[in-house]
Amino acid sequence: MAVLAAPRLNIREFAAPLLIIMILMMMVLPLPPFLLDLLFTFNIALSIIVIMVSVYTLKPLDFAAFPTVLLLTTLLRLSLNVASARVVLMEGHTGPDAAGKVIEAFGHILVGGNYTVGIIVFIILVIINFVVITKGAGRIAEVSARFTLDAMPGKQMAIDADLNAGLIGEEVARKRRSEIAQEAEFYGSMDGASKFVRGDAVAGIMITLINIIGGLIVGMVQHGLDFGTALNNYTLLTIGDGLVAQIPALIISTAAGIVVTRVGADSNEDIGSQLLGQMMSNSKVLYLTGGMLMALGILPGMPHFAFMALGGLTAGAGYLMDKRAREAEVTAREEAATAPPPPAEMPEVGWDDVVPVDILGLEVGYRLIPLVDRGQDGELLRRIRGIRKKFAQDMGFLVPAVHIRDNLELKPNAYRVTLKGVEVGQGEAYTGQYLAINPGRVMGELTGTKTTDPTFGLPATWVTEENREQAQAFGYTVVDASTVVATHLSNVIQSHAPELLGREETQQLLDRVGKESPKLVEDLIPKVLPLGTLQKVLQNLLSEGVHIRDMRTIIEALSDHASRTQDGDQLTAAVRVSLGRAITQQLFPGNSEIQVIAMAPRLEGILMQATQTTGAEGPGLEPGLAEQLLQGINQAAEQQEQMGIPAVLLVPSPLRMLLARFLRRSIPHLNVLAHGEIPDGRMIRVMHTVGG
Repeated sequence: MAVLAAPRLNIREFAAPLLIIMILMMMVLPLPPFLLDLLFTFNIALSIIVIMVSVYTLKPLDFAAFPTVLLLTTLLRLSLNVASARVVLMEGHTGPDAAGKVIEAFGHILVGGNYTVGIIVFIILVIINFVVITKGAGRIAEVSARFTLDAMPGKQMAIDADLNAGLIGEEVARKRRSEIAQEAEFYGSMDGASKFVRGDAVAGIMITLINIIGGLIVGMVQHGLDFGTALNNYTLLTIGDGLVAQIPALIISTAAGIVVTRVGADSNEDIGSQLLGQMMSNSKVLYLTGGMLMALGILPGMPHFAFMALGGLTAGAGYLMDKRAREAEVTAREEAATAPPPPAEMPEVGWDDVVPVDILGLEVGYRLIPLVDRGQDGELLRRIRGIRKKFAQDMGFLVPAVHIRDNLELKPNAYRVTLKGVEVGQGEAYTGQYLAINPGRVMGELTGTKTTDPTFGLPATWVTEENREQAQAFGYTVVDASTVVATHLSNVIQSHAPELLGREETQQLLDRVGKESPKLVEDLIPKVLPLGTLQKVLQNLLSEGVHIRDMRTIIEALSDHASRTQDGDQLTAAVRVSLGRAITQQLFPGNSEIQVIAMAPRLEGILMQATQTTGAEGPGLEPGLAEQLLQGINQAAEQQEQMGIPAVLLVPSPLRMLLARFLRRSIPHLNVLAHGEIPDGRMIRVMHTVGG
């Protein structure tokens, strides 16, 4: 049975409602003098907290709740005035402490018990609060609100410009727009909230007059006091009550003025640091001020000690500022002398800053760096040189150099092979360990990290040096980490050989042939055939695993047929016929008999008709026929390979290119030969017939 937890009580959520209810109740319910003392003390403490927060506020929006605070404090003071007026009128005949000790203290200590002085002080405080502070703060809030509203469209356009330029994100832009709206609302609220303080001052004067007149009537009529006694008691109590309310009001008004006059909202200094930093930043000002004070102190009749002492302190402060400035300058010079030279000015951006993409790249994790570090005699470097050399010997051209770099974004033991900046192979290798590859028939399981051979996808296990001999005894093929990476790289190069033969490599092949047979090359390139067409023919040959070592034969075949066609596919077919002996020798070395897969004559006839509707993906076959053809050839190819014979499909010459492209993706190990590519003297044996 699930038990629902009780919601957690949050006192902060109830603070404001309770305060408002308490303030309203104070206006209705009679309060004892002791509780009035606590509430008046709380009012004074609250006003001090507000002005301290205002002093240490860095920007106005940091105290965005100030208009609400101003309303609540004003309402609190008025409710206290109502509560204390009730007590003064009801209990004022008993003595000066009738309304509590706080009102008594303000009535006696602050004005010396003289109600005339008290009235004057009270009026002065009201005038300062009403005429000077509140009116000035309200005017500043009004103008600031107007200017903020006028500047809002421009600020929002600036935010949109920064967002479109990518200097800020969507979240920052949303936050700045919200701050602009809050700033306008804040100054507008402050403009209205200043009216609360002005009304509070008027209410204070009226409450004071009512208390004095009402007190005289109550004291003389109801309690039988003489005029002097009633005037003294009720006036002192009323003045004490007014001063207790007006002093916090003056403090709150001052806080409002500090908030709305705050300039430099983007600085990280409070108002005290700003005042000292800006007023005391120039020692000359202090020297002149000190000198003028001391000059005034010399005049007859002036208080010499006060002027001379303050003038000396001011001049001394200027001297200390100069001393600290000199010490800071010396320290800065010493640091500049010992500091490294500043970096050279960054040059303008040029084409040298555009980094070309590596044709072939190998990126390794940091734990594989020893395999490719020349300083640590990296074994993989020698293997890569061997791979490029063997490929050049087998295929007839030199692949671009492999650019090796470490990549901290990879896993520590990971590597990846890139072709023109794009990943074409990836895997993991562990230095100091060996990869035991399961060729299909092993005699036991090994202890180690299970994985897959990254080159051929066979199940494998990473084993330590101690388990290496055991793995070999079980029938596993065991290779080290550098061999794993090198084999994978070699496989990638073989499978992407057409993409590695660019215009530059094609031109280098021509230049090499031109040294031995310059006339042969001059008559073909570029007079008869463009270099791009030659490149396409060579790429077609490489895509089907045909080497291009015999460039002399290739160029001669192109020279013979280039005058009749410029189509790369047709020229490739003509070149394959010329290279027929090399192609068959590559598939069936040292064997006079060629064992092939053939198609039934009826199927060949259907396919010959389909050549009339050839598309980009191959012959335009009916889907069912294409599926049957694919399954039949795939089954025959598998039977050929199980017998240890290369999978070779023999077709008429017009069908060879089309079927080769159609079957390449589904049966990559299949070789498609044309009848014309079989040289004379080689016997042909049909092992399987498709569609018979």
